[in-house]
Amino acid sequence: MNRLAFIVATLLVALAVLSSMLFVVDQRQFGVVYAFGQVKEVVSEPGLHFKLPPPLQTVSYIDKRLLTLDSTDTEPMLTAEKQRVVIDWYVRWRITDPLAYIRNVGLDESTGATRLNSVVRNAFQEEINRQTVRELLSTKREQLMSDVKREVLETVKGAKPWGIDIVDVRMTRADYVEAITESVYRRMEAERKRVANELRSTGAAEGEKIRAEADRQREVTVANAYRDAQKVKGEGDAQAAAIYAEAFGRDPAFAQFYRSLEAYKASFNKKSDVLVVDPQGTEFFRTFRNGGAAGAAHAPAGGARR
Repeated sequence: MNRLAFIVATLLVALAVLSSMLFVVDQRQFGVVYAFGQVKEVVSEPGLHFKLPPPLQTVSYIDKRLLTLDSTDTEPMLTAEKQRVVIDWYVRWRITDPLAYIRNVGLDESTGATRLNSVVRNAFQEEINRQTVRELLSTKREQLMSDVKREVLETVKGAKPWGIDIVDVRMTRADYVEAITESVYRRMEAERKRVANELRSTGAAEGEKIRAEADRQREVTVANAYRDAQKVKGEGDAQAAAIYAEAFGRDPAFAQFYRSLEAYKASFNKKSDVLVVDPQGTEFFRTFRNGGAAGAAHAPAGGARR
C-alpha cells in the first residue's frame, strides 16, 4: 500500500514538473524565457515549447499585435502666433524586437506606451510651435503628422533602439482652449447678428422703396384713368347735348313740354316735398288742356314749394 502511494505521488510530482517545463506561445504573443532574471530566449513561433522548471527558468509574454496609443493629455500647446490650442492624437505601434524592448523600455506594453506618449507629445509640441493655426488646421496638417512620425521614429530607433515600429501617427482634433473657444463663438455670434441686422435694414429700405414706387405708380395710373374718364365723359356730354339740340330743334313745343316734365320731376326729390300749383294759371296744366300746343315760348311756372 505504501509502495502504491509512493508511485502515485512520484507520478504526480513528475507530471507537475513536466507541466512546469511546458509552455504555449500564442500566435499573438512573444514568449520570453528568463533564467535567474536574465533573458534566455525569445520565442516568436506559436505552439508548444519546453523550458527548465521554475525557478530555473520562467516565461512572460509580450503582445506582438498592432497597438493603439490614444492621447490623454489636455494641456494646451502654443502655435507660431502664440495661440493656445488643444489637440487629440493617436499612434499605431507594435513591438518588433522583444529583446531590445525589454532591455531599453520595460517588461510590458504599458511601460512602452507611457514612454511613447511623452515622446509623441514632445514631437507634436515642437512641430505645432512652428505652425500657425491656419496651417495646423488645413494647409500643413498632413505634413505636420508626417514630421511628428519621423521625429518619433528617430527617437525610438536611436542609439538605444526601443525595439518597436511606429506604423502611423494621426492628429484627430485641434481646437482652441475652452476660454478662447467661447470668445470665438461670441465673436462669431455677434458677427452673424450684425450681418442679419444689416440684411434686415437693407430689406426694409428696399421694401419702403418698392412700396413708394408702387404708390407712385398707383397714383399715376388712377390720375391717368380719371383724366381719360373725364375726357370720355366730356365727349359723351357734348354728343348728348348735340343730340338733344338736334332733337329739340325739330319740335320746340315738345322740347318745352319735355323740359317742363323734367323740371317738375326734379322738384320732387323726397316723399315729403309738396308743390302747390294753380291749375288755371300754370303753364304745365294749360299744356295738358291744349294738347301740348301752348307754352312753347315760356318756361314752366311753379308755385310755392315747401
